[in-house]
Amino acid sequence: MAADIPDVPRKMRFIKRDNYQDAIKDAPVTKGARKMQGKHLGFYMDFETATDEEVLVKSGISFVNIEGAKANLENDIPDWDFDKVHQQARELWNKAVEKVIVKGGTEEAKIIFYTALYHSMIDPRTFSDINGNYIGADKQVHQATDFTYRTIFSGWDVFRSQFPLQTIINPELVNDEINSLLQMGELSGREYLPRWELLNSYSGCMIGNPAVSVINDAYQKGIRNYNIDQAFEYSKNTVDNTGNGELGYSHKNISKTLEYAYTDWALGTFAESLGKEDIAQTYFEKSKQYKNIWNDEVKWFRAKDSLGTWLEWKGKTVHGQGCIESNPFQQGWFVPHDIEGLKALMGGEQVFKDELISFFEKAPEDFLWNNYYNHPNEPVHHVPFMFNVVGLPHLTQKWTRKICANAYGTGPYGLCGNEDVGQMSAWYILAAMGIHPICPGDNRYEITSPVFNEIIIDLDQDYYDGKQFKIIAKDNSSENIYIQKIVLNGKELSRTYILHEEITNGGILELTMGSKPIIGRKEPEQ
Repeated sequence: MAADIPDVPRKMRFIKRDNYQDAIKDAPVTKGARKMQGKHLGFYMDFETATDEEVLVKSGISFVNIEGAKANLENDIPDWDFDKVHQQARELWNKAVEKVIVKGGTEEAKIIFYTALYHSMIDPRTFSDINGNYIGADKQVHQATDFTYRTIFSGWDVFRSQFPLQTIINPELVNDEINSLLQMGELSGREYLPRWELLNSYSGCMIGNPAVSVINDAYQKGIRNYNIDQAFEYSKNTVDNTGNGELGYSHKNISKTLEYAYTDWALGTFAESLGKEDIAQTYFEKSKQYKNIWNDEVKWFRAKDSLGTWLEWKGKTVHGQGCIESNPFQQGWFVPHDIEGLKALMGGEQVFKDELISFFEKAPEDFLWNNYYNHPNEPVHHVPFMFNVVGLPHLTQKWTRKICANAYGTGPYGLCGNEDVGQMSAWYILAAMGIHPICPGDNRYEITSPVFNEIIIDLDQDYYDGKQFKIIAKDNSSENIYIQKIVLNGKELSRTYILHEEITNGGILELTMGSKPIIGRKEPEQ
Protein backbone atom coordinates (compact mmCIF):
# COMPACT_ATOMS: atom_id res chain seq x y z
CA MET A 1 0.00 0.00 0.00
CA ALA A 2 2.95 2.32 -0.47
CA ALA A 3 4.27 2.34 -4.05
CA ASP A 4 2.75 3.83 -7.21
CA ILE A 5 2.14 0.57 -9.06
CA PRO A 6 -0.47 0.47 -11.87
CA ASP A 7 -3.73 -1.38 -11.15
CA VAL A 8 -4.09 -5.00 -12.18
CA PRO A 9 -6.19 -5.16 -15.38
CA ARG A 10 -9.96 -5.58 -14.88
CA LYS A 11 -9.94 -8.96 -16.60
CA MET A 12 -8.23 -10.30 -13.47
CA ARG A 13 -11.16 -9.41 -11.22
CA PHE A 14 -13.00 -12.70 -11.66
CA ILE A 15 -11.21 -15.88 -12.58
CA LYS A 16 -12.94 -19.22 -12.79
CA ARG A 17 -10.98 -21.96 -11.09
CA ASP A 18 -10.61 -24.01 -14.29
CA ASN A 19 -9.34 -20.97 -16.22
CA TYR A 20 -6.94 -19.77 -13.54
CA GLN A 21 -3.72 -21.03 -15.10
CA ASP A 22 -4.60 -19.55 -18.49
CA ALA A 23 -5.56 -16.23 -16.92
CA ILE A 24 -2.36 -15.77 -14.95
CA LYS A 25 -0.28 -16.37 -18.09
CA ASP A 26 -1.46 -12.99 -19.35
CA ALA A 27 -1.44 -11.22 -15.99
CA PRO A 28 1.36 -8.84 -15.08
CA VAL A 29 3.48 -10.41 -12.36
CA THR A 30 6.03 -8.37 -10.45
CA LYS A 31 8.58 -10.62 -8.85
CA GLY A 32 10.37 -9.62 -5.69
CA ALA A 33 8.00 -6.75 -4.85
CA ARG A 34 7.71 -5.91 -1.16
CA LYS A 35 4.92 -3.33 -1.47
CA MET A 36 2.12 -2.63 -3.90
CA GLN A 37 -0.90 -0.37 -4.07
CA GLY A 38 -3.96 -0.72 -6.25
CA LYS A 39 -7.24 -2.51 -6.78
CA HIS A 40 -7.74 -6.26 -7.18
CA LEU A 41 -4.21 -7.20 -6.19
CA GLY A 42 -3.10 -10.69 -5.37
CA PHE A 43 0.22 -12.13 -4.29
CA TYR A 44 2.11 -15.39 -4.17
CA MET A 45 5.13 -16.65 -2.23
CA ASP A 46 7.78 -19.22 -3.10
CA PHE A 47 9.63 -21.25 -0.49
CA GLU A 48 12.53 -23.59 -1.05
CA THR A 49 11.63 -26.54 1.12
CA ALA A 50 12.84 -30.02 1.78
CA THR A 51 10.47 -33.01 1.84
CA ASP A 52 7.86 -32.68 4.60
CA GLU A 53 9.35 -29.38 5.77
CA GLU A 54 6.80 -27.09 7.44
CA VAL A 55 6.52 -23.42 6.50
CA LEU A 56 5.20 -20.90 9.00
CA VAL A 57 3.52 -17.74 7.70
CA LYS A 58 1.86 -15.05 9.76
CA SER A 59 0.07 -11.98 8.48
CA GLY A 60 -1.22 -8.71 9.81
CA ILE A 61 -4.21 -6.97 8.29
CA SER A 62 -5.20 -3.34 8.40
CA PHE A 63 -7.76 -1.41 6.37
CA VAL A 64 -5.78 1.75 7.10
CA ASN A 65 -2.08 1.34 6.25
CA ILE A 66 0.96 -0.91 6.45
CA GLU A 67 1.98 0.55 9.80
CA GLY A 68 -1.39 -0.45 11.19
CA ALA A 69 -1.02 -3.97 9.80
CA LYS A 70 2.40 -4.29 11.41
CA ALA A 71 1.12 -3.05 14.75
CA ASN A 72 -1.86 -5.41 14.61
CA LEU A 73 0.44 -8.31 13.81
CA GLU A 74 2.84 -7.45 16.61
CA ASN A 75 -0.06 -7.21 19.06
CA ASP A 76 -1.84 -10.37 17.96
CA ILE A 77 1.07 -12.68 17.05
CA PRO A 78 4.31 -11.36 18.55
CA ASP A 79 6.25 -14.65 18.19
CA TRP A 80 6.45 -17.72 15.93
CA ASP A 81 4.81 -20.30 18.17
CA PHE A 82 2.01 -21.82 16.08
CA ASP A 83 0.70 -24.05 18.86
CA LYS A 84 0.59 -21.08 21.22
CA VAL A 85 -1.43 -19.03 18.74
CA HIS A 86 -3.80 -21.95 18.26
CA GLN A 87 -4.24 -22.34 22.00
CA GLN A 88 -4.76 -18.62 22.53
CA ALA A 89 -7.45 -18.58 19.84
CA ARG A 90 -9.23 -21.47 21.54
CA GLU A 91 -8.99 -19.74 24.91
CA LEU A 92 -10.36 -16.47 23.54
CA TRP A 93 -13.35 -18.20 21.97
CA ASN A 94 -13.91 -20.33 25.06
CA LYS A 95 -13.99 -17.17 27.15
CA ALA A 96 -16.45 -15.59 24.73
CA VAL A 97 -18.90 -18.49 24.64
CA GLU A 98 -18.65 -19.09 28.39
CA LYS A 99 -20.87 -16.06 28.81
CA VAL A 100 -23.65 -18.62 28.57
CA ILE A 101 -23.29 -22.04 30.22
CA VAL A 102 -25.89 -24.71 29.48
CA LYS A 103 -26.42 -27.94 31.38
CA GLY A 104 -28.60 -30.93 30.56
CA GLY A 105 -29.93 -31.56 27.09
CA THR A 106 -28.29 -33.84 24.55
CA GLU A 107 -24.69 -33.64 23.41
CA GLU A 108 -25.94 -32.76 19.93
CA ALA A 109 -28.01 -29.87 21.33
CA LYS A 110 -24.93 -28.52 23.12
CA ILE A 111 -22.89 -28.68 19.92
CA ILE A 112 -25.64 -26.83 18.06
CA PHE A 113 -25.92 -24.26 20.84
CA TYR A 114 -22.24 -23.41 21.12
CA THR A 115 -21.74 -23.44 17.36
CA ALA A 116 -24.62 -20.99 17.14
CA LEU A 117 -23.16 -18.84 19.92
CA TYR A 118 -19.86 -18.70 18.02
CA HIS A 119 -21.68 -17.75 14.81
CA SER A 120 -23.59 -15.00 16.58
CA MET A 121 -20.37 -13.31 17.74
CA ILE A 122 -18.45 -13.13 14.46
CA ASP A 123 -20.10 -9.95 13.19
CA PRO A 124 -20.21 -7.01 13.31
CA ARG A 125 -16.45 -7.48 13.28
CA THR A 126 -13.60 -5.18 14.29
CA PHE A 127 -12.67 -2.72 11.52
CA SER A 128 -10.31 -0.45 13.47
CA ASP A 129 -6.64 -1.13 14.19
CA ILE A 130 -5.14 -1.85 17.58
CA ASN A 131 -4.47 1.90 17.99
CA GLY A 132 -8.10 2.74 17.18
CA ASN A 133 -7.44 4.02 13.66
CA TYR A 134 -10.02 3.27 10.99
CA ILE A 135 -11.05 4.49 7.58
CA GLY A 136 -14.31 6.39 7.95
CA ALA A 137 -17.14 6.88 5.51
CA ASP A 138 -15.35 10.01 4.26
CA LYS A 139 -12.41 7.77 3.24
CA GLN A 140 -10.18 9.56 5.75
CA VAL A 141 -8.35 8.09 8.75
CA HIS A 142 -10.04 8.59 12.12
CA GLN A 143 -9.39 7.24 15.59
CA ALA A 144 -11.89 5.59 17.89
CA THR A 145 -10.80 6.29 21.45
CA ASP A 146 -13.66 4.86 23.51
CA PHE A 147 -15.19 2.23 21.27
CA THR A 148 -14.22 -0.32 18.63
CA TYR A 149 -15.21 0.64 15.11
CA ARG A 150 -17.09 -2.28 13.53
CA THR A 151 -18.39 -3.35 10.15
CA ILE A 152 -20.89 -5.78 8.59
CA PHE A 153 -24.33 -4.85 9.88
CA SER A 154 -26.92 -7.09 8.26
CA GLY A 155 -29.67 -4.92 9.66
CA TRP A 156 -32.82 -6.43 8.16
CA ASP A 157 -31.83 -9.79 9.58
CA VAL A 158 -30.14 -9.10 12.88
CA PHE A 159 -32.47 -6.60 14.58
CA ARG A 160 -34.87 -9.47 15.25
CA SER A 161 -32.77 -11.88 17.36
CA GLN A 162 -29.03 -11.29 17.06
CA PHE A 163 -28.92 -7.79 18.54
CA PRO A 164 -31.48 -8.54 21.27
CA LEU A 165 -29.24 -11.49 22.21
CA GLN A 166 -26.15 -9.29 22.28
CA THR A 167 -27.90 -6.74 24.51
CA ILE A 168 -27.93 -9.49 27.15
CA ILE A 169 -24.54 -11.13 26.65
CA ASN A 170 -22.43 -8.49 24.81
CA PRO A 171 -23.75 -4.97 25.54
CA GLU A 172 -20.31 -3.54 24.73
CA LEU A 173 -20.55 -4.89 21.18
CA VAL A 174 -23.98 -3.29 20.78
CA ASN A 175 -22.58 0.00 22.02
CA ASP A 176 -19.66 -0.30 19.56
CA GLU A 177 -22.00 -0.90 16.65
CA ILE A 178 -24.22 2.07 17.47
CA ASN A 179 -21.17 4.33 17.66
CA SER A 180 -20.00 2.93 14.33
CA LEU A 181 -23.37 3.55 12.68
CA LEU A 182 -23.44 7.12 14.01
CA GLN A 183 -19.90 7.76 12.78
CA MET A 184 -20.92 6.49 9.36
CA GLY A 185 -23.91 8.81 9.26
CA GLU A 186 -21.75 11.76 10.27
CA LEU A 187 -18.65 11.16 8.17
CA SER A 188 -20.61 10.27 5.04
CA GLY A 189 -22.43 13.59 5.30
CA ARG A 190 -25.78 11.78 4.95
CA GLU A 191 -26.79 12.10 8.61
CA TYR A 192 -28.99 9.03 8.44
CA LEU A 193 -28.32 5.37 9.16
CA PRO A 194 -27.56 2.48 6.80
CA ARG A 195 -29.79 -0.58 6.75
CA TRP A 196 -27.11 -3.02 5.53
CA GLU A 197 -23.60 -1.69 6.07
CA LEU A 198 -20.48 -3.26 4.60
CA LEU A 199 -17.07 -1.56 4.82
CA ASN A 200 -18.67 1.90 5.15
CA SER A 201 -21.02 1.25 2.25
CA TYR A 202 -24.69 2.17 2.27
CA SER A 203 -25.45 -0.97 0.32
CA GLY A 204 -29.21 -0.35 0.35
CA CYS A 205 -29.68 -4.11 0.64
CA MET A 206 -33.10 -5.29 1.88
CA ILE A 207 -35.74 -3.00 3.38
CA GLY A 208 -36.86 -1.19 6.52
CA ASN A 209 -34.91 0.94 8.96
CA PRO A 210 -33.38 -1.71 11.24
CA ALA A 211 -30.67 0.53 12.71
CA VAL A 212 -33.45 2.59 14.32
CA SER A 213 -34.78 -0.58 15.95
CA VAL A 214 -31.31 -1.52 17.23
CA ILE A 215 -30.67 1.94 18.69
CA ASN A 216 -34.06 2.19 20.36
CA ASP A 217 -33.79 -1.34 21.76
CA ALA A 218 -30.36 -0.59 23.20
CA TYR A 219 -31.46 2.74 24.66
CA GLN A 220 -34.47 1.17 26.37
CA LYS A 221 -32.14 -1.42 27.91
CA GLY A 222 -29.72 1.16 29.30
CA ILE A 223 -26.97 0.79 26.69
CA ARG A 224 -26.19 4.46 26.15
CA ASN A 225 -22.44 5.14 25.75
CA TYR A 226 -22.85 7.15 22.55
CA ASN A 227 -24.11 10.59 21.56
CA ILE A 228 -27.80 10.20 22.39
CA ASP A 229 -28.87 13.47 20.75
CA GLN A 230 -27.11 12.47 17.56
CA ALA A 231 -28.60 8.97 17.77
CA PHE A 232 -32.10 10.41 17.95
CA GLU A 233 -31.48 12.98 15.21
CA TYR A 234 -30.09 10.37 12.82
CA SER A 235 -32.85 7.90 13.69
CA LYS A 236 -35.49 10.52 12.87
CA ASN A 237 -33.67 11.47 9.68
CA THR A 238 -33.62 7.81 8.73
CA VAL A 239 -37.36 7.18 9.04
CA ASP A 240 -38.10 10.52 7.35
CA ASN A 241 -35.73 9.70 4.51
CA THR A 242 -37.02 6.17 3.92
CA GLY A 243 -40.53 5.42 5.10
CA ASN A 244 -44.16 5.19 4.09
CA GLY A 245 -44.24 8.86 3.13
CA GLU A 246 -47.23 10.92 2.10
CA LEU A 247 -49.18 7.94 0.81
CA GLY A 248 -49.28 6.40 4.27
CA TYR A 249 -48.09 3.13 2.76
CA SER A 250 -45.31 1.96 0.46
CA HIS A 251 -46.17 1.88 -3.20
CA LYS A 252 -46.88 -1.70 -4.34
CA ASN A 253 -45.24 -3.16 -1.27
CA ILE A 254 -46.58 -4.97 1.79
CA SER A 255 -43.19 -5.73 3.35
CA LYS A 256 -41.98 -2.13 3.28
CA THR A 257 -45.25 -0.75 4.63
CA LEU A 258 -45.25 -3.06 7.65
CA GLU A 259 -41.55 -2.75 8.44
CA TYR A 260 -41.55 1.04 8.13
CA ALA A 261 -44.59 1.17 10.44
CA TYR A 262 -42.65 -0.81 13.05
CA THR A 263 -39.62 1.52 12.94
CA ASP A 264 -41.96 4.53 13.17
CA TRP A 265 -43.09 2.96 16.44
CA ALA A 266 -39.45 2.46 17.47
CA LEU A 267 -38.71 6.15 16.83
CA GLY A 268 -41.85 7.15 18.72
CA THR A 269 -40.75 5.04 21.68
CA PHE A 270 -37.26 6.59 21.58
CA ALA A 271 -38.77 10.09 21.43
CA GLU A 272 -41.12 9.39 24.33
CA SER A 273 -38.20 8.20 26.47
CA LEU A 274 -36.41 11.50 25.75
CA GLY A 275 -39.45 13.58 26.70
CA LYS A 276 -40.18 14.59 23.11
CA GLU A 277 -43.92 13.98 23.46
CA ASP A 278 -45.12 15.77 20.31
CA ILE A 279 -42.66 13.89 18.11
CA ALA A 280 -43.52 10.63 19.87
CA GLN A 281 -47.25 11.02 19.16
CA THR A 282 -46.57 11.87 15.52
CA TYR A 283 -44.63 8.67 14.96
CA PHE A 284 -46.96 6.52 17.05
CA GLU A 285 -49.71 7.63 14.68
CA LYS A 286 -47.53 6.84 11.68
CA SER A 287 -46.85 3.41 13.14
CA LYS A 288 -50.55 2.57 12.59
CA GLN A 289 -50.22 3.09 8.84
CA TYR A 290 -49.90 -0.64 8.33
CA LYS A 291 -53.71 -0.57 8.48
CA ASN A 292 -53.80 1.36 5.21
CA ILE A 293 -53.10 -1.79 3.21
CA TRP A 294 -55.51 -4.12 4.98
CA ASN A 295 -58.04 -5.29 2.42
CA ASP A 296 -61.44 -6.40 3.75
CA GLU A 297 -62.23 -8.18 0.49
CA VAL A 298 -59.42 -10.73 0.89
CA LYS A 299 -59.19 -10.26 4.67
CA TRP A 300 -55.43 -9.79 4.60
CA PHE A 301 -52.75 -7.28 3.73
CA ARG A 302 -52.69 -6.42 0.04
CA ALA A 303 -50.43 -4.11 -1.95
CA LYS A 304 -51.83 -1.12 -3.78
CA ASP A 305 -50.40 1.38 -6.21
CA SER A 306 -49.82 5.11 -5.77
CA LEU A 307 -53.41 5.88 -6.83
CA GLY A 308 -54.80 3.61 -4.14
CA THR A 309 -55.82 0.84 -6.53
CA TRP A 310 -55.46 -2.67 -5.12
CA LEU A 311 -53.02 -4.85 -7.03
CA GLU A 312 -53.89 -8.26 -8.40
CA TRP A 313 -54.51 -10.84 -5.66
CA LYS A 314 -53.38 -14.43 -6.15
CA GLY A 315 -53.93 -15.65 -2.61
CA LYS A 316 -52.04 -14.97 0.58
CA THR A 317 -49.68 -17.95 0.24
CA VAL A 318 -48.45 -16.97 -3.25
CA HIS A 319 -44.90 -15.63 -3.19
CA GLY A 320 -44.31 -12.00 -4.10
CA GLN A 321 -47.33 -9.69 -4.45
CA GLY A 322 -45.41 -6.85 -2.87
CA CYS A 323 -43.55 -9.02 -0.39
CA ILE A 324 -39.77 -9.29 -0.09
CA GLU A 325 -38.53 -12.90 0.09
CA SER A 326 -41.93 -13.95 1.41
CA ASN A 327 -45.64 -14.09 0.67
CA PRO A 328 -48.48 -12.02 2.22
CA PHE A 329 -49.31 -14.73 4.80
CA GLN A 330 -45.72 -14.73 6.07
CA GLN A 331 -45.10 -10.99 5.97
CA GLY A 332 -48.54 -10.11 7.33
CA TRP A 333 -47.66 -11.20 10.86
CA PHE A 334 -45.06 -8.45 11.10
CA VAL A 335 -46.98 -5.98 13.23
CA PRO A 336 -45.00 -6.66 16.44
CA HIS A 337 -45.71 -3.23 17.92
CA ASP A 338 -49.51 -3.41 17.70
CA ILE A 339 -50.76 -6.97 18.01
CA GLU A 340 -54.07 -5.78 19.43
CA GLY A 341 -54.57 -3.66 16.32
CA LEU A 342 -53.73 -6.63 14.11
CA LYS A 343 -56.25 -8.79 15.96
CA ALA A 344 -58.95 -6.18 15.38
CA LEU A 345 -58.21 -6.01 11.65
CA MET A 346 -58.40 -9.78 11.37
CA GLY A 347 -61.82 -9.88 13.00
CA GLY A 348 -60.97 -10.57 16.59
CA GLU A 349 -58.83 -12.82 18.74
CA GLN A 350 -60.42 -16.11 17.68
CA VAL A 351 -59.76 -15.46 14.00
CA PHE A 352 -56.21 -14.47 14.93
CA LYS A 353 -55.77 -17.75 16.79
CA ASP A 354 -57.22 -19.82 13.94
CA GLU A 355 -54.96 -18.18 11.36
CA LEU A 356 -51.92 -18.57 13.58
CA ILE A 357 -52.60 -22.25 14.24
CA SER A 358 -53.11 -22.89 10.53
CA PHE A 359 -49.87 -21.09 9.71
CA PHE A 360 -47.90 -23.67 11.71
CA GLU A 361 -49.93 -26.79 11.12
CA LYS A 362 -49.50 -26.46 7.35
CA ALA A 363 -45.72 -26.01 7.57
CA PRO A 364 -43.50 -29.03 6.76
CA GLU A 365 -41.82 -30.95 9.58
CA ASP A 366 -38.36 -29.59 8.69
CA PHE A 367 -39.62 -25.98 8.27
CA LEU A 368 -37.63 -25.63 5.04
CA TRP A 369 -38.72 -23.21 2.32
CA ASN A 370 -42.49 -23.28 2.14
CA ASN A 371 -45.51 -20.97 2.03
CA TYR A 372 -46.37 -21.12 5.74
CA TYR A 373 -44.01 -20.94 8.72
CA ASN A 374 -40.77 -20.66 6.76
CA HIS A 375 -37.93 -20.65 9.29
CA PRO A 376 -35.12 -20.16 6.73
CA ASN A 377 -36.19 -16.54 6.29
CA GLU A 378 -36.43 -13.78 8.85
CA PRO A 379 -39.90 -12.16 8.49
CA VAL A 380 -41.50 -15.00 10.47
CA HIS A 381 -38.93 -15.42 13.25
CA HIS A 382 -41.10 -13.68 15.87
CA VAL A 383 -44.30 -15.53 14.98
CA PRO A 384 -43.96 -18.68 17.16
CA PHE A 385 -43.94 -16.45 20.23
CA MET A 386 -47.24 -14.76 19.33
CA PHE A 387 -49.21 -17.67 20.78
CA ASN A 388 -48.14 -16.32 24.18
CA VAL A 389 -50.23 -13.17 23.74
CA VAL A 390 -53.46 -14.98 22.84
CA GLY A 391 -53.63 -17.43 25.72
CA LEU A 392 -51.97 -20.34 23.92
CA PRO A 393 -48.45 -20.37 25.43
CA HIS A 394 -48.33 -24.17 25.14
CA LEU A 395 -48.23 -23.73 21.36
CA THR A 396 -45.27 -21.34 21.61
CA GLN A 397 -43.58 -24.04 23.69
CA LYS A 398 -44.53 -26.83 21.31
CA TRP A 399 -43.41 -25.09 18.13
CA THR A 400 -40.19 -23.55 19.41
CA ARG A 401 -39.00 -26.91 20.72
CA LYS A 402 -39.92 -28.49 17.40
CA ILE A 403 -38.11 -25.81 15.38
CA CYS A 404 -35.01 -26.15 17.57
CA ALA A 405 -35.07 -29.94 17.03
CA ASN A 406 -35.91 -30.05 13.31
CA ALA A 407 -34.51 -26.87 11.75
CA TYR A 408 -31.02 -27.11 13.29
CA GLY A 409 -28.42 -29.86 13.37
CA THR A 410 -24.71 -30.67 13.51
CA GLY A 411 -24.01 -31.76 9.92
CA PRO A 412 -23.37 -29.83 6.70
CA TYR A 413 -27.04 -28.80 6.69
CA GLY A 414 -27.04 -27.79 10.32
CA LEU A 415 -28.83 -24.56 9.46
CA CYS A 416 -32.11 -24.73 7.58
CA GLY A 417 -31.36 -21.42 5.86
CA ASN A 418 -28.74 -18.75 5.30
CA GLU A 419 -26.94 -17.80 8.52
CA ASP A 420 -27.61 -14.14 7.67
CA VAL A 421 -24.69 -12.83 9.69
CA GLY A 422 -25.69 -14.44 12.97
CA GLN A 423 -29.47 -14.06 12.93
CA MET A 424 -30.35 -17.70 12.27
CA SER A 425 -28.07 -18.85 15.07
CA ALA A 426 -29.16 -16.13 17.49
CA TRP A 427 -32.79 -17.25 17.10
CA TYR A 428 -31.75 -20.73 18.21
CA ILE A 429 -29.74 -19.46 21.18
CA LEU A 430 -32.59 -17.37 22.57
CA ALA A 431 -35.26 -19.99 21.90
CA ALA A 432 -33.11 -22.76 23.36
CA MET A 433 -32.61 -20.63 26.50
CA GLY A 434 -36.38 -20.18 26.73
CA ILE A 435 -36.72 -16.45 25.94
CA HIS A 436 -37.22 -14.44 22.75
CA PRO A 437 -38.64 -10.98 21.90
CA ILE A 438 -41.58 -10.31 19.63
CA CYS A 439 -40.99 -6.56 19.46
CA PRO A 440 -37.43 -5.33 20.04
CA GLY A 441 -37.67 -2.05 21.89
CA ASP A 442 -40.36 -2.99 24.40
CA ASN A 443 -37.84 -4.73 26.74
CA ARG A 444 -39.93 -7.87 26.82
CA TYR A 445 -38.94 -11.48 26.10
CA GLU A 446 -41.58 -14.14 25.68
CA ILE A 447 -40.99 -17.20 27.85
CA THR A 448 -40.91 -20.55 26.07
CA SER A 449 -39.70 -24.10 26.66
CA PRO A 450 -35.90 -24.28 27.10
CA VAL A 451 -33.93 -27.00 25.35
CA PHE A 452 -31.63 -27.30 28.38
CA ASN A 453 -32.18 -28.02 32.06
CA GLU A 454 -30.12 -25.07 33.25
CA ILE A 455 -28.81 -21.93 31.56
CA ILE A 456 -26.40 -19.58 33.34
CA ILE A 457 -25.81 -16.13 31.82
CA ASP A 458 -22.85 -14.06 32.99
CA LEU A 459 -23.82 -10.37 32.94
CA ASP A 460 -21.52 -7.45 32.10
CA GLN A 461 -21.33 -5.40 35.28
CA ASP A 462 -20.13 -2.35 33.37
CA TYR A 463 -23.71 -2.20 32.09
CA TYR A 464 -25.88 -4.23 34.45
CA ASP A 465 -26.39 -4.57 38.20
CA GLY A 466 -26.65 -8.35 38.29
CA LYS A 467 -23.79 -10.83 38.11
CA GLN A 468 -25.68 -13.86 36.79
CA PHE A 469 -29.09 -14.85 35.58
CA LYS A 470 -30.16 -18.48 35.71
CA ILE A 471 -32.96 -20.28 33.93
CA ILE A 472 -33.77 -23.65 35.48
CA ALA A 473 -36.17 -26.08 33.77
CA LYS A 474 -37.16 -28.75 36.30
CA ASP A 475 -38.04 -32.21 34.96
CA ASN A 476 -37.18 -31.07 31.44
CA SER A 477 -37.00 -33.71 28.69
CA SER A 478 -37.96 -34.33 25.08
CA GLU A 479 -41.42 -35.34 26.36
CA ASN A 480 -41.77 -32.76 29.13
CA ILE A 481 -41.80 -29.70 26.89
CA TYR A 482 -44.73 -27.84 28.46
CA ILE A 483 -44.33 -25.26 31.24
CA GLN A 484 -46.50 -26.02 34.24
CA LYS A 485 -45.34 -23.24 36.54
CA ILE A 486 -43.17 -20.11 36.28
CA VAL A 487 -41.32 -18.71 39.30
CA LEU A 488 -39.06 -15.64 39.23
CA ASN A 489 -36.79 -15.13 42.24
CA GLY A 490 -39.08 -17.22 44.44
CA LYS A 491 -42.36 -15.58 43.37
CA GLU A 492 -44.79 -17.26 40.99
CA LEU A 493 -45.40 -15.38 37.74
CA SER A 494 -48.86 -15.23 36.22
CA ARG A 495 -47.47 -13.93 32.94
CA THR A 496 -45.61 -15.58 30.09
CA TYR A 497 -42.95 -12.94 29.54
CA ILE A 498 -39.96 -11.54 31.39
CA LEU A 499 -38.54 -8.02 31.19
CA HIS A 500 -34.96 -7.17 30.26
CA GLU A 501 -34.28 -5.54 33.62
CA GLU A 502 -35.54 -8.64 35.42
CA ILE A 503 -32.81 -10.57 33.61
CA THR A 504 -30.03 -8.02 34.01
CA ASN A 505 -30.73 -7.41 37.69
CA GLY A 506 -29.70 -11.04 38.17
CA GLY A 507 -31.70 -13.85 39.67
CA ILE A 508 -33.35 -17.16 38.86
CA LEU A 509 -36.22 -18.04 36.55
CA GLU A 510 -37.55 -21.49 37.49
CA LEU A 511 -39.79 -23.42 35.11
CA THR A 512 -41.51 -26.63 36.11
CA MET A 513 -41.95 -28.80 33.03
CA GLY A 514 -44.46 -31.52 32.20
CA SER A 515 -45.80 -33.62 29.34
CA LYS A 516 -49.27 -32.08 29.27
CA PRO A 517 -49.92 -28.53 28.08
CA ILE A 518 -51.48 -25.89 30.29
CA ILE A 519 -54.11 -24.43 27.97
CA GLY A 520 -55.79 -21.06 28.28
CA ARG A 521 -53.31 -19.20 30.48
CA LYS A 522 -53.32 -15.66 29.20
CA GLU A 523 -51.05 -12.90 30.34
CA PRO A 524 -52.60 -10.05 32.33
CA GLU A 525 -52.65 -6.59 30.82
CA GLN A 526 -49.58 -4.51 31.68
